[in-house]
Amino acid sequence: MKKFIILAVALFTAAAVYAQPRAIGGRLGWGAEVSYQHFVKNADFVEIDLGLFTWDLNLTALYDFTFAQPQWTDRGSWAWYAGPGAAVGLGVLNGYNRFNVAAAGNVGLSYSFWFPLELSFDIRAQLGVAIHDGAGFYWGVGPAIGVRYRF
Repeated sequence: MKKFIILAVALFTAAAVYAQPRAIGGRLGWGAEVSYQHFVKNADFVEIDLGLFTWDLNLTALYDFTFAQPQWTDRGSWAWYAGPGAAVGLGVLNGYNRFNVAAAGNVGLSYSFWFPLELSFDIRAQLGVAIHDGAGFYWGVGPAIGVRYRF
């Protein structure tokens, strides 16, 4: 009976995840990143990006809240979003390898076409600790344009 309940919960979770819209693409700004979005409820989404942010190779995870969806056009949909997240990264500074951990935040505007394409403009800020020859705080702010395929 316990195995049946575990299997039922796993199947329900897999069906719920599969039913949610997703998007994959890239962001280009002060670096280039591969981007994945998974919509969780209403229009809120989890965004995971891997690539260069400022000068470091970063893995960033954000939870973006969609707080407005204005009806500016007859076709497609607009969305204002913002959200918190975290980032970890590796980089080289003045010849030293460094590791960083940061809090991240994102604010942006996206447009989803009536066909499976999404364009976005956002600004991401990071504030964290970099560990190289000692440790120190760092911050970075980077605007980016995103292009994603929605499925």
